[in-house]
Amino acid sequence: MEDFDWISTIKTNLLLLHIGGMWPKGEGTHKFNLYTIYAIALTLTFTVYHCFAQVFNLFFIKDLKTFTASIFVSLTQSMSIVKAFYILLNMGTLKSTLKNLQTNEMFQPKNLKQIKMVQPSLNEWTMLFRMFWFSGFFAMFLLALFPRLDGTYKEFRLPFVAWYPYDTNSSPFYEIMYLHQVISTYTVGVVDMSADTLIAALNMYIGTQCDILCDNIRDIDGPVEEMDAKWRKCFTHHKEILKFAEHCQKFFNWIVLTQFCASVISIGLTMFQLTVVVPSSSEFIMFIFYLGAITVEIFMYCWFGNEVELKSSKILYATFEANWVDAPKEVKRSILIFAIRCEKPIKMSSLNLFYLTLETFKTILRTSWSYFAVLRQVNATE
Repeated sequence: MEDFDWISTIKTNLLLLHIGGMWPKGEGTHKFNLYTIYAIALTLTFTVYHCFAQVFNLFFIKDLKTFTASIFVSLTQSMSIVKAFYILLNMGTLKSTLKNLQTNEMFQPKNLKQIKMVQPSLNEWTMLFRMFWFSGFFAMFLLALFPRLDGTYKEFRLPFVAWYPYDTNSSPFYEIMYLHQVISTYTVGVVDMSADTLIAALNMYIGTQCDILCDNIRDIDGPVEEMDAKWRKCFTHHKEILKFAEHCQKFFNWIVLTQFCASVISIGLTMFQLTVVVPSSSEFIMFIFYLGAITVEIFMYCWFGNEVELKSSKILYATFEANWVDAPKEVKRSILIFAIRCEKPIKMSSLNLFYLTLETFKTILRTSWSYFAVLRQVNATE
């Protein structure tokens, strides 16, 4: 049986990271070549400068409506810098982890049944990937086009409120900065959304490996010597899954923590903006898609993290379903130790502060609603 190509599912995601300057070709990290020069220029010109101009401008805003309209975008776009930093910091680990997934015999499905077993998880990730990118890109498209739609481009309004050390209320500075903001928005979006979907994919892979391990354990049978070898192979597979999960969590620990904090604020601010703009306007539609993108973003983290916990908890039950009765005494002792170890399922978390579960997703939505309610009350009293 040919090796299963795990990476084919996320090849579009890796291509987008490559376009964003975050994923050099090959197995290594960034080297001194044309691609690295391209990545540095792209990041400094269209990511760092764009985010800095928006964040710095917040200090000059005194109106609540304008402030909330600016900060929710600034928060989300600034997150791309955090994600880019941790991708670059963990580039070697990420590439070796994905290579291990692709080449390690332990991680390969053993038959057609196992391939069919993992396919629904791969399809789930692909579906959420498309939903997320559609919502995000459409929201960015409307954000970039908004001054043209409402005619405010005649007043030299830019898509994003930002501070620049030169006057953008005249040509050609207005046209240049308008184009700069549009390009920057998509550059930031590519890095931001690619990092999110990559994290979701890593969690999805951990879940599929738990499915494969459970199936391998249930199928253990045959002569005593053969059973012994199969059990030991399953023990090794479980260790490899734990190591894989540890490497993945090391990469996204701080990303998830900062993203959860930013998303709580962004969702609350976006809901508030929906109450102060004209219903059915292009701005209202943009906020709807933006809210959808942020919600799907957090849902991906929590859904696949929750799947890891559920699927890893089934390993213990699969152990008792296996034919352990006929195993040698030494192997039974190892099975008992393995079962005790599997009592504690794999939990993906952010520095052990937030677990990636559906309960966390509900908590984020409830907290965002609380922020929204406070903003509504403050706005009503003004």
